[in-house]
Amino acid sequence: MGFPHPPHDRESVVLSKYFGDKEAIGLEGWRKRGGYVALQKALGMTPAEIVGVVKESGLRGRGGAGFPTGVKWSFMKPGDGKPHYLCCNADESEPGTFKDREIMRWTPHALVEGCAIGAYAIGAEVAYVYIRGEYTEALDRMNAACKEAYAAGILGTNAMGTGKTVHVYVHKGAGAYICGEETALMNSLEGRRGNPRIKPPFPAVAGLFGQPTTINNVETLVAVPHILNNGADWYKKFGRADNPKSTGTKLFSVCGNIQRPGNYEVAMGFPFKDFLYDLCGGPLPGRQFKAIIPGGISVPIQTREEAENSPMDYEGFVANGTMLGSGGVIVIDDAQNLVKQIARAARFFAHESCAQCTQCREGTAWTTKILERIVAGEGSTEDLDTLLEIGEQMTGKTICVLSDSCATPVKSGIEKFRGDFEALIKKKKVHMVPAQVA
Repeated sequence: MGFPHPPHDRESVVLSKYFGDKEAIGLEGWRKRGGYVALQKALGMTPAEIVGVVKESGLRGRGGAGFPTGVKWSFMKPGDGKPHYLCCNADESEPGTFKDREIMRWTPHALVEGCAIGAYAIGAEVAYVYIRGEYTEALDRMNAACKEAYAAGILGTNAMGTGKTVHVYVHKGAGAYICGEETALMNSLEGRRGNPRIKPPFPAVAGLFGQPTTINNVETLVAVPHILNNGADWYKKFGRADNPKSTGTKLFSVCGNIQRPGNYEVAMGFPFKDFLYDLCGGPLPGRQFKAIIPGGISVPIQTREEAENSPMDYEGFVANGTMLGSGGVIVIDDAQNLVKQIARAARFFAHESCAQCTQCREGTAWTTKILERIVAGEGSTEDLDTLLEIGEQMTGKTICVLSDSCATPVKSGIEKFRGDFEALIKKKKVHMVPAQVA
């Protein structure tokens, strides 16, 4: 599959430019690096003008869904007489994903600024940053940044001296994966059990405290100040020339069996093969890549060949059998037991299910039991058909997509790596000793 190769240079390092720069953490250092210029500009614009620029830029949600941010903001109607809310989803509990953590650790004021702009754009006076409870350092950094912003008059009832009210509050989550789902996040913020809500009504109609609400990912909001400072056309230049649907830069978290794990920022459409082998250093000595999961454990697994032919954007990954998701790249080499890794993923989802929906509660549990039986050498060929059948019943039939997320790696694993499953089943049969005949 041919596609243009966008160059990887410092120009495409936008959001992560100051990762590792300790002076960028505090307010004074951040302002020296251009911080809060975009917010000052935004507060001098109308909300509709801000939404228009973001919509024109093509920015899409970086949390996994990929929904156009400007369109999402346009669902909110400033001046409707209702209080509006912005929720920043910083729960980041998708296995294999750790980009938002680094944004909050190194550039907390970038997120404060993004939240403030987003809140003003949707007619909200209050924004909540819902942070995963285990992210203790990120929590400390964000709380300190908010405190500095209030002391400097950047936030409050007279934000930056404009007479406009913008509040940003930090909320610590309690360690539940399910609270990364936007409606469960809102329930948790309200002090209730973090169970997903049935939609409709959608958050833009009745969200937090029953009022119009928008939920955006950390990376999404941090991109907004750059767009306002540099313009929509500047943002659109990042990406494949033949794919205007995926614009901007994207942070990818890389972990697993690879030479240089970590966070990388590349332009949308960057060749996945170059990313894996050049930027990330390729496989460990004497090994070969076997399976790649490019968007967190919830997306379909790719074979090495599929990965090597994928441009790193929404459409490119879909065309090669998977999704961009949260950008959590998990690399599995040929020395690993792939079935065991899939079983671990299923066990995670079974543990994290809120148990509201029967298909999820029962499906994740039975999927885990069957997979662990196969890994233990006690499986049968019929188990593979059973897993696919259970997965079919788990997909598209529940309140949220946790059930689908468990079924996805199992289904793609069996379809693309069936031999790995059959090898474990065959191993069991080889070691069966026939009964002795007297």
